[in-house]
Amino acid sequence: MTVFERIKETAKLRGTNLKNLAKQVGLSENAIYSWKNKTPRTDNVQAVADVLGVSVDYLLGNTDKMHSNKKDENVPIDLDKVLSEEGMAMFDGQPLSDEYKKALLAMLKTMKGND
Repeated sequence: MTVFERIKETAKLRGTNLKNLAKQVGLSENAIYSWKNKTPRTDNVQAVADVLGVSVDYLLGNTDKMHSNKKDENVPIDLDKVLSEEGMAMFDGQPLSDEYKKALLAMLKTMKGND
């Protein structure tokens, strides 16, 4: 599997497409598509890996483990922010729909009010 194919597959698993991914990374809309025929710059692969939450080694095919290279994996996540904003939130390997995210946010706010 090529770097391009790994990125495309991972983006799909994360509930996004390559154009949106490129925008999130700060690349032109079609930049990642060009990687079908040319080798991407290292800093661009790192930026894509960071947005997708996987290691560069995974995207390069050096490992089949999707783990992130980030050392601070115990950083708290603001669920209010994750569930309120557009973008990717996942559960059990599947992206959550906007409806599910809104329902979870409403449930959490209700539970907080019952303290």
